[in-house]
Parts: sequence; structure tokens; C-alpha cells
Amino acid sequence: MNTTANANRKHIAIFGKTNSGKSSLLNAIIGQEISIVSNLEGTTTDPVKKAMELIPFGPVLFIDTAGLGDYSDLGNLRMERSLKVLKNTDFALYVLDIKDKDLSVYKETLKEFKKYKIPFLTVINKIDTATKEELTAAKEVHKDALFVSALKEENILSLKDELIKRLQEEEDDPPLIGDIVPYNGKVVMVVPIDSEAPKGRLILPQVQLIRDCLDHGIKSYVVRDTELEEALKDLSDIDIVVTDSQAFKKVDKIVPPNIKLTSFSILQARHKGDLKTFIDGVKKIKDLDENSKILISESCSHNHSHQDIGRVKIPQLLNKHVGKKLNYEFKMGHDFPENLEAYDLIIHCGSCMVNRKTMLTRIALCKEKGTAITNYGVVLAYLTGILDRSIAFAESN
Repeated sequence: MNTTANANRKHIAIFGKTNSGKSSLLNAIIGQEISIVSNLEGTTTDPVKKAMELIPFGPVLFIDTAGLGDYSDLGNLRMERSLKVLKNTDFALYVLDIKDKDLSVYKETLKEFKKYKIPFLTVINKIDTATKEELTAAKEVHKDALFVSALKEENILSLKDELIKRLQEEEDDPPLIGDIVPYNGKVVMVVPIDSEAPKGRLILPQVQLIRDCLDHGIKSYVVRDTELEEALKDLSDIDIVVTDSQAFKKVDKIVPPNIKLTSFSILQARHKGDLKTFIDGVKKIKDLDENSKILISESCSHNHSHQDIGRVKIPQLLNKHVGKKLNYEFKMGHDFPENLEAYDLIIHCGSCMVNRKTMLTRIALCKEKGTAITNYGVVLAYLTGILDRSIAFAESN
């Protein structure tokens, strides 16, 4: 719990043409040699990530991308991977060599920033190589840019200060539960222990919720589903019960109607994405038939078992509900398809392993293609007949 997951860090990506000094800039900001630096073009082939604490802002994740502007076969592949980073970028730094007068790639990239609503800062690098006349001319062209020398570490502190200022101006991610439950309130978390539960530890959504309770002065109680009934007798004035989605049906029968009930996945949907869109998306289920194509999208990678929620349990419940065997495709990790129009419905995981920007971008892309999207918790609540109860907490706030 002392280590912030990458999914909860602001993602700061560094873009620019090959050999503009992106890797040198990252190393200067970090104060460590994280990225390989070379005069050879194309040294960085895959995005390089480094988590750090940007004082006083907080935890961030820097991403050094491969250079843009190389149109060879390998270069196009590198650029494709770099542009994929845009979809989970919270803030971008675009690095320009002060001697580079060709701004075509820069201008095209700014269009991508605008498309994905990414705030950015232009950084003019290698000022140590420029004459006074060149520096003056560049400042006339790039009036809002910051001018640095990554090699000489000149103006790097000013860059960090400006970056912190810009990040602080951006809207904070909403809390998981801190704006739902009052200070000194009570949350009961139901954590079933089965073959899918990692031995000796809690899964990330459970840890994140405990931390959010601590941050907001909320008392949290963690129990298994088998001890839930006794726990409710021990406690009074419970504000909400949060359960693993797979135990929805059982927990719904135990928790009295006067106590609010939801799931870790539904809280994540509200925190990382757009709960209203997911609720609208689940309505697509009534239109599904044997020709329908469903994408199950999971943001983390793990071994599968006969109890796997995405690959086994949801398809089984969905087929039973519809009365037909539907067509499923499964994607894991950051592999989110471009041909979203090919699917009738996308069912996304709780998204605890990706940042809010990634989920909002995926939702926006689905809307653009006219494809319905929902998530695990919403689907399971719908299929077990308790969707209205599980989202009541959001409607009353």
C-alpha cells in the first residue's frame, strides 16, 4: 500500500522527432539515466516508463516514446507504438530541437493532442548549441515554450516547476468513495476467498478502496461473504456495503434493503470512467442474438481458470440470460482494438490497472463508432437483477 500503482499516477508522455533529446530530457528530469541516450536516430524503440514522486504534486509516471518523423518501415512501427501512448496520456511534453525548422510533425502531433484532449507543454531543447540570434528567433516562433538544455541541465528546474503548475491546474480524478460516504462513516467490504483470489494479498481494487477510506477518514471493515451476516449484526449505522461482483447475488440477500450496496467494479466505473455510459451500454443486452459479437476487454494479464470472471462466468451468465450462445472475443492488457464498429457490445473490466485517461479515451472511441460499452460490475448487477440497487448510491449523490 506504500507504493502507488501506475494506474493511479498521472501519465506524462514525452513526444518529439528522433534525436530531439527526449531521452536526455527524461534523464535530466528524473536525475537518473533511465533512457538510453545516443546520437544515433531511433535509439528508443519502445516506450520507456519511469514512476517517480514529483514533489510537491505527487506520484507520476513518465513515458519516453520512440521518435516521430521516421517514415521507414521500422520507423512507422515505432511511431505507431508512440501514438498509442496518446490514449493513456494525461499530460504531454513535446520536445523540439532548437535547430529544427521543419515543424510539420510537431503540428500534426498537436492535432492528435487536441483530438484526445491532452494538455501539453512545448519544450525547445539543445539551447546550448544555438547562437543568441537562433535563440531569439526561436522564442519569436514558440512564444509559449520552455527553452532548456537537457545535456547541460539548464532550465530543468524551471521546466519541472511549470510542469507541476500545469498538473495542479488540471482537474483531479474523483475519489472512489470519499464523496459518497461522510467523514467518520462506515464501509463494509465483502471479499470472497476463492481460487481467483491471489494467495496472501488483496487485489488492487480492494486495496485502492481501503486507501481511499483512509484518505477521507472513513472507517472500513473487511469480511468474507461467509462472515458478512454476523458482521452486519456487530455493526450499526453502516453507510454502504461494497462487494466483489461475483458475490452480488449472495450478498444482496444478506444485506438489508435500508443499507446501500454496490461493487468494487461499479465504484471503479464511476472513478475511472463514465458510469452513466456503462449503464446505458448494458441496455444493449436485450437486443443481442446469436449473430451478436461481444468483446471482453480486460486491462490486466493473469492466468485463466475455470472461475475466470471475464472469460468464463460472464459469458455463461450472458448466454443463459439471452438464451443463445453469443460470439465472444477476448483482449487483455493495453490491446484495445481499432475496429470497434465490429462489435455489438464491449464489456470492460473494472479498469483498476489503467488510468482514468485511458478509460475515458476508450469510452469516447466507442461513442464515436456507435458501439455500446459497459463494465463487469454493471453487467453482473444487471444479470443478477440488482442493477437499480447497486447504482442507487450514485443517483443520491
